[in-house]
Amino acid sequence: MTFAVEVKDLKKSYKKRKTKEKIEAVKGISFQVKKGEVVGLLGPNGAGKTTLIKMMCGLLIPDSGSCFVNGYDMKNQRLKALEHISVVLEGNRNLYWRLTVRENLEYFAGNRGFSRNEVSNKINELLERLNLKEKENEMVNTLSRGMQQKTSIAVALLSNTDVIYLDEPTLGLDIETSYEIRKLLKSIAVQEEKTIIISTHDMPVVQEVCDRVIIVNHGQIVADDRVHNLLQLFESKAYSFTLNGHLSSESINYLSRRYVVNIRNENNGKTILDVNILKGEDLYEIIDLLKANQVLIEKIDRTTVDFEEVFMKIVKGGERFEMVESL
Repeated sequence: MTFAVEVKDLKKSYKKRKTKEKIEAVKGISFQVKKGEVVGLLGPNGAGKTTLIKMMCGLLIPDSGSCFVNGYDMKNQRLKALEHISVVLEGNRNLYWRLTVRENLEYFAGNRGFSRNEVSNKINELLERLNLKEKENEMVNTLSRGMQQKTSIAVALLSNTDVIYLDEPTLGLDIETSYEIRKLLKSIAVQEEKTIIISTHDMPVVQEVCDRVIIVNHGQIVADDRVHNLLQLFESKAYSFTLNGHLSSESINYLSRRYVVNIRNENNGKTILDVNILKGEDLYEIIDLLKANQVLIEKIDRTTVDFEEVFMKIVKGGERFEMVESL
């Protein structure tokens, strides 16, 4: 099988300027993305995610390993590989701010070898689809951040590449525009049948748009699975305790260090403790802690989780989760 994107044992290290200390940003990452798949690439700040994306786009040369796009090696067949990808960078760095929306679309289409006449109808279609028609003759630097982001996505779609990389597509957007972008990405995934890799900290994007998620931490993959599978896994280990009394500050600090918790003190003197556990035996540790604090447990319920909780637990837990479904 030829994958849309295939990453094989990518490694990249840097040296600090002052101390010359070697920092391993990416420590041998490997994964495959099937054609038409929508994958979220996640990780906390400093996890190595940005370095990984730059190598996948051909902006950085890895120390070792390979990246293939539709079978083309990004290192040895770079131009061929680049023909198959479009990139939407965070901060709208892939737009010319002193050109209008339409001029940006025409310019970048020209860079791909398309004439103005060839893309005229497609541009009109995209302007309508992304609600940019009224802004087509306005300079990009006068637009809102949301309009600029939609223009960037229009540029990527106009190129009609098989693979699209999106770097923080909803960063800094208001709730309404963020929802609009999520809706747009879902329609692209379904109607355009594109392979999309989304780097984001916006968990609703992951939960609503992505089929699968790859989580990177400390330069390594710590989770690679379907969004549904991870939600299902952690839903079975999410509990809500109704307590008669309040927890001490020492107990709260201890629980917060070990687990993803949410603690609410009620007006009636009760406390609601929501906690996600990684191992079954953790439940007994929590019960023992409450018993030692002489806090009466009135009720224990299973609770549902969202993907933000899943992400935090995986990163905090330090364990590795593999794909349940084979590629």
